[in-house]
Amino acid sequence: MLGGGPIGCEMTQAFARFGAQVTQVEMAPRLMGREDPEVADFICARFEAEGARVLTGHAAQEIILREGEKILVCAHQEQRVEIAFDALLVAVVRRARTRGFGLEELGVRVREGGTLDADPFLRTNFPNIFCAGDVTGPYQFTHTAAHQAWHASVNALFGDLKKFRADDRVIPWCTFTDPEVARVGLNESEARHQGIAHEVTRLDLAELDRAIAEGEEHGWLKILTPPGKDKILGVTIVGTHAGDLLAEYILTMKHGLGLNQILGTIHPYPTFAEANKLAAGAWKKAHAPQKLLAWVEKYHAWRRG
Repeated sequence: MLGGGPIGCEMTQAFARFGAQVTQVEMAPRLMGREDPEVADFICARFEAEGARVLTGHAAQEIILREGEKILVCAHQEQRVEIAFDALLVAVVRRARTRGFGLEELGVRVREGGTLDADPFLRTNFPNIFCAGDVTGPYQFTHTAAHQAWHASVNALFGDLKKFRADDRVIPWCTFTDPEVARVGLNESEARHQGIAHEVTRLDLAELDRAIAEGEEHGWLKILTPPGKDKILGVTIVGTHAGDLLAEYILTMKHGLGLNQILGTIHPYPTFAEANKLAAGAWKKAHAPQKLLAWVEKYHAWRRG
């Protein structure tokens, strides 16, 4: 397996569980480079525990055939590393395919990265040509393509009467390994890199009754908020049904709600979704109004005489 992104990780685990002897090769220092290091380390450890071999920091250079044996040649710490293989699955960067359809002849603008230049209504520089999905980006996800497709279709049909702006402020993504990795908004690494002040609230799934009952108590929720505020800057979830758990945070962030609203919402017990309320409760406990609580303590002490 060549590639350590989401698809490469999904395929690595899938083929390993099918019984193949898998070696995953990634040129970057770790897998899943867009996630926090602890997420990548957790998934890497899971792969190795299941029998997959993970080689990070290995840059693929060439494939050679020696005495009938196929060999992938990599560079690692200025050393030559040879990896014998039967089949090579390549999961690397995808690029939009926009050439060969007559767009160049029409003069449809293309961005520097190769995607079609479209406005928030999914129109190209020709008002009667709309686009959606990977060809315009910026996210190569099925769910964002579907979101854009609705807007492109409706705007093409009814744009003269009313136009709808595609909203890509809150884009979630999920890597379907076991356990899943799901995220929306900022993670801790990005917040630090961008210099955004934040607090971290963490809930380990080992504290969730449903996860314990099903033997799925591995993983965690990590929520980023501004200091002293319940507004959600981003959420990362590692665990069973992480993608499903993320939906509540997507809704909360899109409509400008916060952890207080999640905490005030009844969640059925025992479910995995209850993890979201427990996490909100952990934030609330860390921000309990100490002066008010001290006054309440004195008040009830007075009532008791």
